[in-house]
Amino acid sequence: MIKRYKFSRQINKDFSVELRKRVNAYFSDNHLERSGNAKMKLKTVSALLLYFGPFIAIILAGFDSLAVLWALWIVMGVGKAFMGTSVMHDALHGAMSGKKPINRLFGFSSVALGADARMWKIQHNVLHHTYTNVENGDEDIEVKYLLRFSPNQPLYWYHKYQHLYAVFFYAVSTFFWATGKDFMKLAQYKKKGFVTSKGEYNGRLAKIIFGKILYFSVFLVLPLLLVNIPAWLTILMFLTMHTVAGVALSITFQLAHVVPSSEFVVAEGEEIKQNWSVHQLLTTCNFAPKSKIVGWFTGGLNFQIEHHLFPNICHIHYPKLSKIVQETAAEFNIPYHMQDTLLAAVKSHFKMLKDLGRIDPVVA
Repeated sequence: MIKRYKFSRQINKDFSVELRKRVNAYFSDNHLERSGNAKMKLKTVSALLLYFGPFIAIILAGFDSLAVLWALWIVMGVGKAFMGTSVMHDALHGAMSGKKPINRLFGFSSVALGADARMWKIQHNVLHHTYTNVENGDEDIEVKYLLRFSPNQPLYWYHKYQHLYAVFFYAVSTFFWATGKDFMKLAQYKKKGFVTSKGEYNGRLAKIIFGKILYFSVFLVLPLLLVNIPAWLTILMFLTMHTVAGVALSITFQLAHVVPSSEFVVAEGEEIKQNWSVHQLLTTCNFAPKSKIVGWFTGGLNFQIEHHLFPNICHIHYPKLSKIVQETAAEFNIPYHMQDTLLAAVKSHFKMLKDLGRIDPVVA
């Protein structure tokens, strides 16, 4: 069944109330919508072009140069990650537009990325965002046996090498999602109670199957049929695209939570003795806040603190909101974790992986 935890409604209540008051005032005083604007429209178009543009060139331009084809697949991998962070992510949070049909429309981009929207929303929107870094709550830190993302998880001898081999699992993450993960999650979520009837299960299963057939038919079968190179090379290029996207997406999300500054929580019974908003600050870390390039390609997810506090607000607003959050946190003596550069954040994450591979577990 669904594991539910309760956050304190009294601890640091004043901070939570004041922060939301100031954020609400920011939008009202500046006459701004919480959804996307012209900048978001530009990002959406650029993400679509970066993903579908190389693909159209691959199947229609008739390139016979392997170097050119491989480069196009690599660019497509960058576009895939860009689509995931800047279009699909906001749309499935309902933050891309103030109009639900627009969010639903661009939420279908998940099919073009090989993922099922419903399974993604349960794991990400419901579990990860609600129970960030909470053991047995946040599935993003539960990579059982393969990787140890929390000091509250069992330690195995091979984890001392995880800072070396983690990139391999990051590289295959989007391919795994495009093949087996959604089916695995559907079975899990039926047991946990997110899928409540046989009809709902069968209906979602049919949608997942249809989505996978559509994805592989378009992005793998078409190139196999239309590009005049050996099939094994096309398959290898397709996997290269997934490798680029998988590493980019995994790194983006891991830099925010699996780092030395983040807290990892074990609930006492069904209770978490902290205010939910403060919990987000204690378990999350921003990175490269001054880099417009990082902010552009990560869909503002370098401002993970603001995203976790206000997931229904479009990411284009996060840089402004971060100033409000920082000032409010400082007034209430609450930590606000941040790495100044992308490189520093990457080093911090892999240092954390190395440390987690060596320290004794808190719980067996």
